[in-house]
Amino acid sequence: MLPFKIGFGYDVHRFSKGRELWLGGVKISYLFGLEGHSDADVLLHSICDALLGAAGLRDIGNQFPNNDMNFKDIDSKILLKRVYELITEKGFKIGNIDATVCAEEPKINPYIPTMQEVISSILHIQPYDISIKATTNEGMGFVGRKEGICSYSVILLYRHLSK
Repeated sequence: MLPFKIGFGYDVHRFSKGRELWLGGVKISYLFGLEGHSDADVLLHSICDALLGAAGLRDIGNQFPNNDMNFKDIDSKILLKRVYELITEKGFKIGNIDATVCAEEPKINPYIPTMQEVISSILHIQPYDISIKATTNEGMGFVGRKEGICSYSVILLYRHLSK
């Protein structure tokens, strides 16, 4: 068994009126929120999927099914905390996170340091081990048409091997 595991996560949600917008565990002031069974935090969801994938624990939909009312409108920070517990139970530690949020609007750069603080406090890593980047789709596709937001995340997990 190798001591390093890499995970990749992706999530997407469409905009919806009457919902709050949460990204990276931070409430962002915007005209729309994201539609979903939980709070629809695409950044935290892509991080959860990357962590679960690297640890061989399938995906967020398998762990927290969208037909389970226990997860209806749940704060995604709670889901991330549970994922952290699952990976640490398997002996993994987080090396680093590299994530990209794709959105035409709103601009999230001002929120990134707060997102790093929120995520680092849940995952017990340093904020500088969490890279969050923001980009647009240059007006192309559903993101470019301002229909929603997507996020990609890559994670490095490691564990010490017994000698």
